[in-house]
Amino acid sequence: MNLNSKIYVAGHNGLVGSAIVANLKSKGYNNIIGRTHKELDLLDSYAVSKFFKEEKPEFVILAAAKVGGIIANNIYRAEFIYENIQVQNNIIHQSYLNGVEKLLYLGSTCIYPKEAPQPMNENVLLTSPLEYTNEPYAVAKIAGIKMCESYNLQYGTNFISVMPTNLYGPNDNFDLVKSHVLPALIRKIHLGKALEDDNWVDIRADLNSLPIEDIDGNSSKEDIIAKLDSYGVHCSNNKLQIEIWGSGLPRREFLWSLDMADACVFLMENRDFKDTYPENEKEVRNTHINIGTGIDISIKELAYTIKDTIGFNGKLYFNTDKPDGTMKKLTDVTKLNNLGWKHTVELSDGIEKLYNWYIKKNN
Repeated sequence: MNLNSKIYVAGHNGLVGSAIVANLKSKGYNNIIGRTHKELDLLDSYAVSKFFKEEKPEFVILAAAKVGGIIANNIYRAEFIYENIQVQNNIIHQSYLNGVEKLLYLGSTCIYPKEAPQPMNENVLLTSPLEYTNEPYAVAKIAGIKMCESYNLQYGTNFISVMPTNLYGPNDNFDLVKSHVLPALIRKIHLGKALEDDNWVDIRADLNSLPIEDIDGNSSKEDIIAKLDSYGVHCSNNKLQIEIWGSGLPRREFLWSLDMADACVFLMENRDFKDTYPENEKEVRNTHINIGTGIDISIKELAYTIKDTIGFNGKLYFNTDKPDGTMKKLTDVTKLNNLGWKHTVELSDGIEKLYNWYIKKNN
């Protein structure tokens, strides 16, 4: 890529896409294009075809996806498999038809089997069953990997697949149903802290920015407290308690989204499909690249780290009647490190950065 190359970032307003756009701009790239959902429905094959024919992007970063946490993945199973497959099919195929020089496809480490050996390297893909709650999403993302590989092998395209671990950072999703565990914990503990301090200015500002169902900052205190209680922020007799799903024992790896973006741009600038598998390989497969830190933490440790960062004095309650999901998900990042990239932001610093971003956004 050169600084004037036309680069299309699909999903440019999301957590992943916005971080990649920021990284590209910081490096001087000046011809970045994106479209909102209103401007371009990526589920619409005709609209995507028309966009590619008119815009003729030279490089494509496919960061658009329907994503969510354990609750959303399990409830909206049909939407997760249909929408993700449809979007990636449209963009990957049109990239081929319109001569895109290089495409970067972003998936997720949930593609790996539930009982995968830890840490998970790229070669454990499709070796045993997936974790049930996010199986539809994982199947969609695996299909994207195989589509990129297949187009490369049959048509000679240069499509790279990367599988980031759990991401967090600016523009994260803090919806208490659809968000992932880290932003959900930040918001719940932030609201718990505000209740603890009787800080209704912050509570109302938070709910005006992101209402919970029909409750916003204009609702009564009684209605707000009742709604927060239903989402695990319990206030009884002035005693605050935050409910967290599961035992707290599962371990997860977290990567600062701006680090992820730096890894993606590094690969776009410096590596090609041929660099993702051994030379003279007879059966080319598992060419995707894990992006992560190679370091994990238990959900319990994560929750207490966030509690300390925010300064919440109440209790944390782990509801073991709720599912844990996979007990351990740690990526092997040897392949990425060997390709020349390593993370820079450690989790404790990242949590503080994200909380400060969240506070600034809601005030």
